[in-house]
Amino acid sequence: MTSSSKRPTALLALCACLSALLPVQAQTSTPPATDPVSPSVEPKSDTGPAEKAQNLPPVVVTGNPLRNTLQDAWATRLGGDELAARRGNSLAATLDGLPGVAASAFGPQASRPILRGLDGDRLRILANGGSAFDAASLSPDHAVALDPLVIESVEILRGPAALLYGGNALGGVINSLDNRVPKEARGGHSGAVETRWGGAASQRQVAGVWDFAPERGQSGWAWHADASRRLSENQRSPLFVAEGESAREVRNSAGSQRAAAVGAGWVGPAGFAGLSLDDFHAGYGVTAEPDVRIAMQRQRLGHEGEWRIAEGWLQALRWQAARTRYAHDEIEGSGEVGTHFALRGSDARLELTHRPMAGLSGAFGAQWESQAFEALGDEAFVPSTRTRQQGLFVFEQWQQGAWTLGAGARKERVQQSSAGDAPDAEEPRFGAAQSRRFAPRSLALQGRWQAAPGWSLQAQWSDSQRAPTHYELFANGLHLATAAFERGDPHLGLERAKGQELALVYAQGGSSFQFNLHRQRFANYLLLRATGEEVEAEHHHGEEGGAEEVEAHVPVYAFEGVPARLWGYEVQASHRWTLGGWAWQLTGSLDRVRGERAGGEPLPRLAPQRLSLGLQLRQGDWTLRVDARHAKAQTRVAADDRATPGYRWLDVSLSQGFKLGGLDGLWELKLQNLGNALAYNASTLATVRDLAPLPGRNAQLRLGLIF
Repeated sequence: MTSSSKRPTALLALCACLSALLPVQAQTSTPPATDPVSPSVEPKSDTGPAEKAQNLPPVVVTGNPLRNTLQDAWATRLGGDELAARRGNSLAATLDGLPGVAASAFGPQASRPILRGLDGDRLRILANGGSAFDAASLSPDHAVALDPLVIESVEILRGPAALLYGGNALGGVINSLDNRVPKEARGGHSGAVETRWGGAASQRQVAGVWDFAPERGQSGWAWHADASRRLSENQRSPLFVAEGESAREVRNSAGSQRAAAVGAGWVGPAGFAGLSLDDFHAGYGVTAEPDVRIAMQRQRLGHEGEWRIAEGWLQALRWQAARTRYAHDEIEGSGEVGTHFALRGSDARLELTHRPMAGLSGAFGAQWESQAFEALGDEAFVPSTRTRQQGLFVFEQWQQGAWTLGAGARKERVQQSSAGDAPDAEEPRFGAAQSRRFAPRSLALQGRWQAAPGWSLQAQWSDSQRAPTHYELFANGLHLATAAFERGDPHLGLERAKGQELALVYAQGGSSFQFNLHRQRFANYLLLRATGEEVEAEHHHGEEGGAEEVEAHVPVYAFEGVPARLWGYEVQASHRWTLGGWAWQLTGSLDRVRGERAGGEPLPRLAPQRLSLGLQLRQGDWTLRVDARHAKAQTRVAADDRATPGYRWLDVSLSQGFKLGGLDGLWELKLQNLGNALAYNASTLATVRDLAPLPGRNAQLRLGLIF
């Protein structure tokens, strides 16, 4: 075993030792009342299915090591009422439509978030701050292995704080948060149950969460359990034409999902430490292929802890470690497994925060990751690989009067190794085993000037580097999802990007406003470029009871590094007032992102300009909400793509809170796409876009109880 592979094991042992010491510390140490690292997890009653109308207190961003309140332009947190109303069948569907956020949407079941035009390995998707290992970045038809039904909140981070979680987070970090490892004494039993019916895919889903913890301010054991189940049919859409035939539903788009998790830990005024185990299964059709489906599973054993240090320079020590096992099979109509993907991943991190010194407060730490990936079968287009990554990071912040300055830096070592062709390979195409080493480094600066009460002017600058992924280096085969023969380049260098952003932020009383202007320049943007070649490829598929071999000429695409730039803006505003006994809230957002290679050719699959307006009325237990969205046509497309028409979308929802015995409840009726608009997602891969329009007019009923 190499020394680098021993490090996660050694860190796991260190975490166990820290956990063993924590109960004693929890009984003997109490932090000051003003300690900014006190627990910030929202109560379950604010994040479950029966949220009540209320003005929420300032939101604390847990992904920021200083646990700052949400006052800067580089962090977004979605939770409470808004998360419950937006919750979709995937993380990407839940976040899609937020300013600067889009979804890849390879059919209704497989979708991955896109931040300001950047996706794949250019953004980090985390679960409670740890790596969410899966194969979603490898191919657009691979779903993200996270259960959105039990997430309590989601954070989107950019800027210096994002460097704490990975140098490859050029687009940002998406951190999903739950309470699977209990983190605070919430006081006795609590829980929630939610069920939903309907929608364009006739969904039936149910989710339940249960927590037990000591009374607030006390120390003791805390427990957690959650489970969810979802079934859906083929998605219905307005009449559309695909492959020369008319249709009213998206073919092969039905799916199912089930998940369960348990967790336990010791919580107290001085911190927490605990373990969690979760099991996730999903099955769904691959829309691009009428007879192919994916069966996915993921198991994760996680450990988290935090020790709040009462005295001295160090303020808190946080640690985290996890082991993940992921696998999925791509199953042909005949029942034969065409390709088997398997991944074993381990990650661990230590983070220390310190008290202010010479005006500086901040955090520093280390992170390790190891991933073993294999793809087996005639249609595997990447070899078995191993990825090892170690990183050191630091984040510091200085505040004086109206000025706040921050800086973050990260240094990594990354090794990508290919096993090459198997000794018994019938058609060798990956060559001999080989390995590449990289040493990316990233730096980010930010500043904020509190110009007047409620108003701030903010800016940030970044210089980031990303190591190529295993598929960008070693791919060589037919990729069915993209209908192309993809070739990696083992000689690729680091992807480099320099970014600048300006923001104007206002928040006071019931009103808020934010304007962001951003730009990134890439010296070596890694993308697939058409070579002009074609190869003859064989594909085995068939219906139940038989299979056939299909030969076709497919284009060759190769990974290359090219100069490129991305730029855009985001505007969002909100205003609350009371009129006629009703509480009113008007919201709006406008965003746009553009990107092009050197020479002016547009980058592929960028979202068009989008305008959203929302009006919400509340009186007592009743809430009425109307949301309208307009997406312009996307005509700036890559040479191998085509324009996507614009659309207008209208949603209306009505909900009522109620009491059932001693329980709080809520029902909601939501009508989506009232105009039954035929709409397409410009960020969807061209090979599947015409096959998978967005949902048609539909109704969904939600019922939730909190205890």
